[in-house]
Amino acid sequence: MVTEEDVRRVALSLPATTEKPYNRLPGFRVRNSLFVRVHEQPEVIMIGCADLAEKDGLIASEPDKFFTTAHYDGYPALLVRLANIDLDELTELLTDCWRRAAPKRLLAEFDAAHPPA
Repeated sequence: MVTEEDVRRVALSLPATTEKPYNRLPGFRVRNSLFVRVHEQPEVIMIGCADLAEKDGLIASEPDKFFTTAHYDGYPALLVRLANIDLDELTELLTDCWRRAAPKRLLAEFDAAHPPA
């Protein structure tokens, strides 16, 4: 199981990421775009998705990990149970969310420094 501290460490390891409260809970932004935040439910984070199809696909494929509430209906974001993911999956999820939120120039710099294996 990963912890809120793991979320903080992974998020802040991504370029130009800062921690800024969102509804009095930790939120993480690249430049000024929120890409992950700690949720009110214990051991849960909210992440952005590319679109509603990705959201629905993740929830359908692994409902023990991914879920939503009525608050997020119609919005490309979902909730993740930290108890049901490992550190590698957390890193992949947060990096993907960061990539969607990062400005193009920063993303290009990141990709140049981290070429695919």
